[in-house]
Amino acid sequence: MRRVITEKEIKEMLSRGEDPGSIPADALLTPSARDLLSGNGTAGPRAPQSNAAPSEPHIPDYEYRWTPGSDPKSPEEIQRFFNSPEIAQIKKRMCDIGRRIWEKDYVDGNGGNLTVRVGDNLILCTPTLISKGFMKPADICMVDLDGNQLAGTLKRTSEVNTHLGIMKRQPKAKSCVHAHPPHATAFAVASVKPPTCMIPEAEVFLGEIGLAPYETPGTPENARVVGEMGVDHQAIIMENHGVITWGKDIEDAYWKMENTDAYCKTIWVASQLGKGLKTFGPEKLQDLIEIRKSLGMEDRRAELRECELCDNGEFRPGVTCAVPDRIDRHTEGDPEAEDMVRAVTDLIEKELRRNGG
Repeated sequence: MRRVITEKEIKEMLSRGEDPGSIPADALLTPSARDLLSGNGTAGPRAPQSNAAPSEPHIPDYEYRWTPGSDPKSPEEIQRFFNSPEIAQIKKRMCDIGRRIWEKDYVDGNGGNLTVRVGDNLILCTPTLISKGFMKPADICMVDLDGNQLAGTLKRTSEVNTHLGIMKRQPKAKSCVHAHPPHATAFAVASVKPPTCMIPEAEVFLGEIGLAPYETPGTPENARVVGEMGVDHQAIIMENHGVITWGKDIEDAYWKMENTDAYCKTIWVASQLGKGLKTFGPEKLQDLIEIRKSLGMEDRRAELRECELCDNGEFRPGVTCAVPDRIDRHTEGDPEAEDMVRAVTDLIEKELRRNGG
């Protein structure tokens, strides 16, 4: 007999951190159980083969959606929400992203932090003084938009206010990732804004990378300058600090961190080849901005004039490597320099003869 799985059993499984994919493929799910799995972005057990028409292809979506005005209010309601199966799934995903940024060498020690907005005034965040590579769901905290901790046994990160500075100003920012990826952080230390019009994918998925002036991490001033920059930029290099990216969910924000560091690495390597950096021009950039807009991502450059696009006038490669032109030995040189070289050569030869060389 095929096993019947109820909504209650699914909730208990999620609360224990178990993977719903372990449910037998031939199990029958009640309608409420199937709805719960779908609402958590979980595919559930594989359906048995049938002659039914295949379902429409879809794009994975981890964005958390809530009904405005529905935030829990009392301490008891907040705790129930914080420990609910849907929030447990997001905590687990945050720990997975933490492990990924640690394995990519984007963070060291207890560096970096992650946030996910789950309500009008509710934000999940990583705790302070903990390696992002070894977090557990039980380590995650919850704060309000003013940074006051509402739930969690560990103390929230002091840098959460920078994330909140973006979220307060940009409603589309439902998740932020802050890290110190080496190549992009090198641009931060050098106070160099990456040039544009170089790689199509970077223009579509990142847009223009922002460069925020340095302020002490964790301070209201840093939250303000980065928050203002976050209105128009999904990837922000913070001078002498690192990088912060935002997206509609934690996976989206993390991808932009990878995109940013990979782009900075490519620009750095290309700038050493001695040929200059080739751009594809404003007209082609306008095409990419339209693609970006079609994917639901705004771009302030859509309002700029064509002559203002692809302006990399401030970018200066630190080193230009090039093979010098071959010197023609028959070309007449500086007589004084030649006399000096001849005199030094004579002295060396004289010394060698004296020593029997």
